Amino acid sequence: EVQLVESGGGLVQAGGSLRLSCAASGFTFDDYAIGWFRQAPGKEREGVSQIGSSDGSAYYADPVKGRFTISRNSAKNTVFLQMNSLKPEDTAVYYCNYVRSGRSWWGQGTQVTVSS
Repeated sequence: EVQLVESGGGLVQAGGSLRLSCAASGFTFDDYAIGWFRQAPGKEREGVSQIGSSDGSAYYADPVKGRFTISRNSAKNTVFLQMNSLKPEDTAVYYCNYVRSGRSWWGQGTQVTVSS
């Protein structure tokens, strides 16, 4: 059974940092790209970052470039999202995601709240 479990969210002041984790199981972790998405209240879910499988290449959405860093640890089957210089507009539920054969799996999400 595929499982994605996010953790690491919380309440932080603007300018602060958080490190999110996505623990994966039930599939061959090293073979797939993993993405982070977020959804703020009243808004659609949007892509934040993605890390490739073989070469670990990273993609970042414009709003988070230069502030967020994605990484993966194959020994722990975990993807991390280091978030620095957080802004109130980063407030959202953050989800990790993986796609295989046209099907998408999501974790339960972790809440990130940035106070001004």
